[in-house]
Amino acid sequence: MNSADADRQQLDAVSVLNAKTTLVQLLSRAGVYSGDAEELIGIVEAGALAVAHREAREIKKQAPRQKGELYESGWHDGARAVAEELGELSERTLRQAVRADRADPDAGGRTRVGRMEVERAKVAVTPLHLTFAAESELDPEVSEQVLVAVLATMTARERAGYPGRLTEYAAAHRARLERLFAQYGPGSAIAIHGRYSLLHSPTCIAVLERLGSAPEPLREEWDAAELPPAWLDGLGSAWEAAA
Repeated sequence: MNSADADRQQLDAVSVLNAKTTLVQLLSRAGVYSGDAEELIGIVEAGALAVAHREAREIKKQAPRQKGELYESGWHDGARAVAEELGELSERTLRQAVRADRADPDAGGRTRVGRMEVERAKVAVTPLHLTFAAESELDPEVSEQVLVAVLATMTARERAGYPGRLTEYAAAHRARLERLFAQYGPGSAIAIHGRYSLLHSPTCIAVLERLGSAPEPLREEWDAAELPPAWLDGLGSAWEAAA
């Protein structure tokens, strides 16, 4: 085997499994439960396959037309077959990673919110909040309770893709969010107050997104967690005022 062939050689299954096992063990030493580590790795794998799926779909458009209609037709069929298989692999990998098969059928496909799901949500909401506010003034433990209520309105699959959804939501409503924080958030003329407490928490954008897309499930989970109803009402009224 020459050096060029060696550079192109793909990783074999044993080497990939070795890398995954090594990562799980390293994370375990850092205090991360092995099941949580495997879930994170599975989501990354599903994401890599989803990217490959999108790229394979683009290959369909790159058929060399100078080789004739028959060649182009075969190219399209081959690219479509590869893309479909990658899409199915990504779907199966994601389902396995988020353990969707453990969903409670009486809860609309939702499962108990796991610790790693809360941690992923924290990583998503914190930088978004800091684009509109300099700091968070709400008790971190309370913010975590809010996140659990937010995540409980979703299926495990929806939670896996929630960071992307939040980013899109913040981008789509950026101007309104800027007005909201300027009028009611940290540093505004209104000091931290019961009705507007959520604006002092990294969770506020997540709560707003759920108020818009799943208001009834959110209120049910909110009541079940015994969180202050005034927080939801205050955030809702402030959001309307910032329109």
